[in-house]
Amino acid sequence: MMMHRRLFQLFWGLGLYGFSMALMLRANLGLDPWDVLHQGLAPRLGLSFGMTVNLIGAIVLLLWWPLRQRPGLGTVCNILVIGTAVDLSLLILPTPEGYALRFAWLTAGIVLNGMAGGAYIGAGLGPGPRDGLMTGFCRRTGLPVKWVRTGIEIGILAIGWLLGGTVGLGTIFYAATIGWIVHHALPFFTIAPPERPALG
Repeated sequence: MMMHRRLFQLFWGLGLYGFSMALMLRANLGLDPWDVLHQGLAPRLGLSFGMTVNLIGAIVLLLWWPLRQRPGLGTVCNILVIGTAVDLSLLILPTPEGYALRFAWLTAGIVLNGMAGGAYIGAGLGPGPRDGLMTGFCRRTGLPVKWVRTGIEIGILAIGWLLGGTVGLGTIFYAATIGWIVHHALPFFTIAPPERPALG
């Protein structure tokens, strides 16, 4: 039953993560760094936004090899589900009109993104490829998470912006709030491993 619960939480968390990304895309007020990259690459690759998300996730996973990171089931599902959920969500989500509605969609997207991240990470079935890249670099270099995460995000944002991805208010809003949202969502969604019976 515990594994069923983990799988259920993993998949709805990944699906919600993709839906939240679609909300931010439709708001068109700026994206998080990785999505700036995805948006900039998608037309150059001739792929949909979601399929670009999946492709970049697979490429990032290859970078785990020299870092000696081991993917879990959640890692593989992350690559397959999130981008697909984005594309399906974009098919049903209209484009909001007016700044107030766009900002509301942006806010909802960021909040749901943080909650979804807490859910799929809390399922404990393996980090996403981008998260694993960060933790792998930290372990191999001995550098603190804050410096590695910041360096990766700034580099990805710069490349995405140069490729034409949308940088704006949403980018700043996301950067300022996502850590706080995930920090509070993760304890709520973390599924503790079952206790082992005492011996003797």
